[in-house]
Amino acid sequence: MSNLDRQATPSVCGGRGFVVAEPVRELLSPRRVTLGESTEVRRLLPNLGRRMVGAWCFVDHYGPDDIADQPGMQVPPHPHMGLQTVSWLHEGEVLHRDSLGSLQTIRPKELGLMTSGRAISHSEESPRPHARFLHGAQLWVALPDSHRHVEPHFQHHPELPVVTAPGFTATLILGEIDGAASPGTTYTPIVGADLALARGAEVSLPLEPDFEYAVLSMSGEAHVDGVPVLPGSMLYLGCGRSELPLRAESDAALMLLGGEPFEEELVMWWNFIGRSQADIEQARRDWMKGSRFGEVKGYDGGRLAAPELPPVPLKPRGRVR
Repeated sequence: MSNLDRQATPSVCGGRGFVVAEPVRELLSPRRVTLGESTEVRRLLPNLGRRMVGAWCFVDHYGPDDIADQPGMQVPPHPHMGLQTVSWLHEGEVLHRDSLGSLQTIRPKELGLMTSGRAISHSEESPRPHARFLHGAQLWVALPDSHRHVEPHFQHHPELPVVTAPGFTATLILGEIDGAASPGTTYTPIVGADLALARGAEVSLPLEPDFEYAVLSMSGEAHVDGVPVLPGSMLYLGCGRSELPLRAESDAALMLLGGEPFEEELVMWWNFIGRSQADIEQARRDWMKGSRFGEVKGYDGGRLAAPELPPVPLKPRGRVR
């Protein structure tokens, strides 16, 4: 999914200087952003208070939206570099097209994982016809310098491993939990999991003390380490945890995001992640002149134009404002 903000501002992130080394409970509120023709999302990362969780650098939560009489998601062809996109649905479908020729419908609890590497472009849309409701999350993972120029590729994994306990199911999106491992390709130590809790369930989820974590609430009422987390909000948890207590007041769905703190400092602007202003400027020039990022075929409409670069220098700094 694209960042469609026409006044795109640079986000500087990465580095260990602002990693919280001990457990914390920092509730992050979303910023509402309109994507395409009719989709409004709640943006949790980058946030006014925090830009990354491990290598996770971008989190949008959308829906549940009733799109029975609407076109639904319509995101025209747009570019990416230096990152992976993770498409995750609870309801509805998203049709993915990219400049490699991939054409894939992604359905609930299926992993759509696109590694942009040096350059790729793609579009996302609700199929015609489509389901009545659309509800999901779109996330980005920053690629480390050693892999940010890899050849672009797309993976679709309709079957993912699960970990279960009474009243609890964890579906592995990326990384590992409790011996279960996702088939999705990763380039840094990272974890992403979809957590489903039945009403009244109480569980303690095993964690890696060296990872930093956050939990996004997708639906329902749940307490994360004693903190109520409402749908569309995210609780940052810091590092130093070996387990995470969860309690559901109703049937609830959460997403666990974590990983080793990302050491490198990044510049993230629009749909590009680089290491310098020169990286971003070159990517914008290449996209605007139609080179490097390829062509998405089959989308009914034009591609997105890049916004103007800000007048201030783009410099990588820390993880929080």
